[in-house]
Amino acid sequence: MSSSADPTLSHAAGRTEPALLEQTIGANLDATIARHGDREALVDRAQGLRWTYAVLGEHVDRLARALLAAGFTKGDRVGIWAPNCAEWTVVQYATAKVGVILVNINPAYRWHELGYVLTQAGIRGLFTAASFKTSDYVAMIEEVRGDCPDLEQVWVLGQDSWSDLLAGAEGVDDERLRNAGEALSPHDPINIQYTSGTTGFPKGATLSHHNILNNGYLVGEVCRYTEEDRICIPVPFYHCFGMVMGNLAATTHGACMVIPAPGFDPALTLAATAEERCTSLYGVPTMFIAEWALPTFGDYDLSSVRTGIMAGSPCPAELMKKLIAAGIDEMTIAYGMTETSPVSTQTRTDDEFDRKVGTVGQVAPHLEVKVVDPVTLETLPRGEAGEFWTKGYSVMLGYWGQDEKTAEAIVDGWMRTGDLAVMDEDGYLQITGRIKDMVIRGGENIYPREIEEFLYTHPDVVDAQVVGVPDTRYGEELAAWIRMREGAEPLTAQSLREFATGKLAHYKIPRYVRIVEDFPMTVTGKVRKVEMREITVDELGLEPGAPAGA
Repeated sequence: MSSSADPTLSHAAGRTEPALLEQTIGANLDATIARHGDREALVDRAQGLRWTYAVLGEHVDRLARALLAAGFTKGDRVGIWAPNCAEWTVVQYATAKVGVILVNINPAYRWHELGYVLTQAGIRGLFTAASFKTSDYVAMIEEVRGDCPDLEQVWVLGQDSWSDLLAGAEGVDDERLRNAGEALSPHDPINIQYTSGTTGFPKGATLSHHNILNNGYLVGEVCRYTEEDRICIPVPFYHCFGMVMGNLAATTHGACMVIPAPGFDPALTLAATAEERCTSLYGVPTMFIAEWALPTFGDYDLSSVRTGIMAGSPCPAELMKKLIAAGIDEMTIAYGMTETSPVSTQTRTDDEFDRKVGTVGQVAPHLEVKVVDPVTLETLPRGEAGEFWTKGYSVMLGYWGQDEKTAEAIVDGWMRTGDLAVMDEDGYLQITGRIKDMVIRGGENIYPREIEEFLYTHPDVVDAQVVGVPDTRYGEELAAWIRMREGAEPLTAQSLREFATGKLAHYKIPRYVRIVEDFPMTVTGKVRKVEMREITVDELGLEPGAPAGA
């Protein structure tokens, strides 16, 4: 706290207005329904559903009563394994109303990952889609069910088991539902989200009503949401981006949630945005890149879009120029992690261009952030790179059932993010990469983000990602994965070197170039650099100790 008084140190505290919400998610939804019952709350384009807040409330309360009738109470864990749909949203709010902890399960999981989460969280009931894309969810559940002793009930969305569950709601009156809600505290755990760890099994970040309700609310405040806004949400609900920054940001403001499709599709996203007259559009950079690259992009009327959120990875400058050219001049950039509900910093709608492409904004309201030396843990002077830490209402309760892991991640209330950051004199933060992604070539620290930004300036490069690979002479070398503009001559290591010479320091020019159609991605749209590194090492025979380029 004392370091915040020293403007030379990389420490900043967010503003304290508006006040934090001291409600449960259910109470907040009820208040929104009371104010905006006749306004449109949710549009599910794939299912042709269009609900007002009053109708959404009826669906939520019916499922909440059904869960009580089925014997589920405060603290029980219920999982959801499904792509984006209206039912996902109903489950999110219904479980919150009765204090049942919702466990989000990644739609891309296979049976062994599913079994781990079901067992580790002690899930008693599971909502699931029958299938999605190539995943047969019902078959995978049957594969692991015998090894999951806590799992008592499985409900398949839209099928008899779902209908049978809802039928039980008739046995629970409004008073019992109200009593269940009044027994809850905003600080109770209400959501477990498994972080997609790159080594070992994922950890279950446990979040309270207070954590995620306020994060959704305050993110929406920065976007200047009102009941007039309509938010296109192509990002997955299973992740904080969808269920917190999307759903909770909407319902805390009386805005409308628009679900363009069960999974991300660039054309369906743009069609939903145009036809529903959305004022806000969400996505990770690769989603926006895919949308703007459509040959039919010019056919979509995006004139209604005022703002939105881009997160997951830094926004390339060339992409932001395209958004502004399309009239979306209030796009915000957000940074965070599942363990912090998720947003810790965000650019403002009126920030200048350089702030939106060069930074992830300033500290969010009611939070503190600092940049520390990863070894000494001392707060660094502004302008120096170190590990980004954050503190405040948004920090998770802990990793479910993993006290030791929790103690490693949270130090005196501060969440250690594992990300490298630099804070400037005005408190704006630049994320320069993951500590583990930083490349050290011949003693020089290289941040892949800087090289990627440079590659975007090449007229034929659509997208680029840079990783470090082993090298016997320099320790590490740079490898660039590049997506080319359709019809363009593919870059080679030599032609890239010619383009970069005189513009980049010689040691920052990638030695290896790989032209690809796409990048390995997580279901949330983040690029899997670990996998990219593994593929590059394997293809080039760059096992540690092997001669470079062998």
